[in-house]
Amino acid sequence: MPETLTAHVPVEQRALDALVQGRNGDPFSLLGRHPTKGGAVIRAFMPGALAVSVLSRKTGETLGELPRIHNAGVFSGTIARDEPYRLRIQWSEAVQETEDPYSFGLLLSDDDLHKFSAGTHPDPANCLGALPRTIDGIPGVRFAVWAPNARRVSVVGDFNAWDGRRHPMRLRHGAGIWELFIPRLGVGEPYKYEIVGPDMSVLPLKADPFARATEVPPATASIVAGVAPYRWTDEDWMANRAARQRPDAPISVYEVHAASWFRDEAHQSPSWDVLADRLVPYVERMGFTHIELMPVMEHPFGGSWGYQPLSQYAPTARMGEPDGFARFVDRFHEAGIGVLLDWVPGHFPNDAHGLIRFDGTALYEHEDPREGFHPDWHSMIYNFGRNEVLNFLIGSALFWLERFHVDGLRVDAVASMLYRDYSRKAGEWIPNVHGGRENLESISLLRNLNRIIGERCPGAIMLAEESTAWPGVTHDTEHGGLGFTYKWNMGWMHDTLKYMSEDPIHRRYHHDEMTFGMIYAFNERFLLPLSHDEVVHGKGSLIGKMPGDAWQKFANLRAYYGFMWTHPGKKLLFMGGEIAQWHEWNHDRSIEWSLLDNPAHLGVQRLVRDLNHVYATEPSLHVKDCEPGGFAWLVGDDRANSVFAYERSAPGHPPVVAICNMTPVPRHDYRIGVPHAGPWRECLNTDADIYGGSNVGNGGVIHADDIASHGRQASLRLTLPPLATLVLKPGT
Repeated sequence: MPETLTAHVPVEQRALDALVQGRNGDPFSLLGRHPTKGGAVIRAFMPGALAVSVLSRKTGETLGELPRIHNAGVFSGTIARDEPYRLRIQWSEAVQETEDPYSFGLLLSDDDLHKFSAGTHPDPANCLGALPRTIDGIPGVRFAVWAPNARRVSVVGDFNAWDGRRHPMRLRHGAGIWELFIPRLGVGEPYKYEIVGPDMSVLPLKADPFARATEVPPATASIVAGVAPYRWTDEDWMANRAARQRPDAPISVYEVHAASWFRDEAHQSPSWDVLADRLVPYVERMGFTHIELMPVMEHPFGGSWGYQPLSQYAPTARMGEPDGFARFVDRFHEAGIGVLLDWVPGHFPNDAHGLIRFDGTALYEHEDPREGFHPDWHSMIYNFGRNEVLNFLIGSALFWLERFHVDGLRVDAVASMLYRDYSRKAGEWIPNVHGGRENLESISLLRNLNRIIGERCPGAIMLAEESTAWPGVTHDTEHGGLGFTYKWNMGWMHDTLKYMSEDPIHRRYHHDEMTFGMIYAFNERFLLPLSHDEVVHGKGSLIGKMPGDAWQKFANLRAYYGFMWTHPGKKLLFMGGEIAQWHEWNHDRSIEWSLLDNPAHLGVQRLVRDLNHVYATEPSLHVKDCEPGGFAWLVGDDRANSVFAYERSAPGHPPVVAICNMTPVPRHDYRIGVPHAGPWRECLNTDADIYGGSNVGNGGVIHADDIASHGRQASLRLTLPPLATLVLKPGT
């Protein structure tokens, strides 16, 4: 039997009661080692323990047994030797030996606390959250969480039977951050925070806002993740990616919902590795330069497609561990393909285990629902006026770019962030300090975000889904812009899809919907998006929007793709669009790959592949995508025939001419002006039989006559196929 240590130093009963009842917000004042004149007092709270002994950390010898001073499991005694120690805990069915969490000193530096409070911490992911650490030679996990208005915060998990009394944390008062080091805890442990709010009520258990891994939903615990850096093999890609993503580069993006691009027979999502095995060669074969993943940040409801994220630092566990996602990105980079992520800073869901009223107050959100609640999505809006919230969000963006080497972020719903009255009626919003509708705090966030990313992540790009005419979205922040690299051209998408949905006989009355986009095409650096938003919520599929019988639907879609790929602006197509999937997208099912047994669907897929090839190999189609001088209308006013023709050019490269006939009637002897006489080659015809068309065309090579037309010194006399786009270039 170990020697019983000398009697404990008396503890005020009120403090002791608060400890055992889980109401003590200052556990380090009671627990751990406390030097006195008579030796070191050691106190431990071990509910359910039969006995607790003190061991020398140096020699392992038993220094004595701590007397029980409270039936709830408080043990306390004095040891003569003031040295590092361990505890031996006798439970009913096991004996545990571990260091005392309350024997360790302060964990976060004052500099860390100051910078997080100021919103300027360069790496908040390594400041807060659950991080494996070795302290004083002892391995364990350091926990830190921001909850300034809480009365008590505890770490709970399997390791303490989810008992919030067992591991209460220390409050660093100036920053409102609670911290605790739990020795001998390792990677893979599930955990949450038990928080007592300012009114002394115990809140629902909260997941860690800075968690790097989570349980698989619908489970909601955070998981201690490893912090060892992934061993990347993409040095060449990272060194050269800036050139691949510049405005003069060909950028063609394949938008993917990772969990539903491919599913097995039981409709289960693949792992990151299995998905990469299939998706990487497919995207490479199709000629897309990038993929864009709908949000992979962990989200509680799969039906939100990731747009209601709670874990802004954790890849979804539905597809495996975080390193699996890193391998996924690495595989794409090895194939020369960029990876973009959707990122959602505009709102978050109100699940009880999440950020909402995190410490019993509106911490991450606004208190006033006119600022803190989003009426469209029934979700919460971040308080962009709080430094800590800004640090949380900017830290998240940097985390994906730096930790996972992603090549850019597409910021979702930017318009909802820019306007205080977005989707609100009069009286449902609060003006800014100047009485206006602009959200000044959000504007500041976006500018700082883009500036910091530009400084720290060379070559990375930022894309804005901004659906209004906000000026300067892609202009430099120094000149009053928001600083994005590219903006989704939502106006072009809406106008042209509306035109294409019209019966061809009526298109003459909607001609401007195809030409209007060129009025503002170079006001911003644009990306033309045919995204997931156009094939959900009852909108049907892209081919389903096309008028006419089955043949005309396919022809319309092919012609439209030809128009899109030859139009100024980078390209984006959502998965399934490249095979003309009939049904609108269902996130619970795979893409309908069996459609490729049908020649018409296979033809559309071949066309998209060939359009990507032509776009990438013809500099005139991409070098001047984002600036004037590389586009000129040849025929922009032929309403009667619904014909459009235009020239794309770039200095030092052969021009390309595109002609679109948006009626099902072939046009014979149609004269189009071109820059010079001589042979011109039909390098793509969307009506070719290999694409499922009628094979009407011009025999491959056409000679331009010295007959001026459309402001050009020469011209071509063409046959325009029905519902088709021709792409011509000089030469044979």
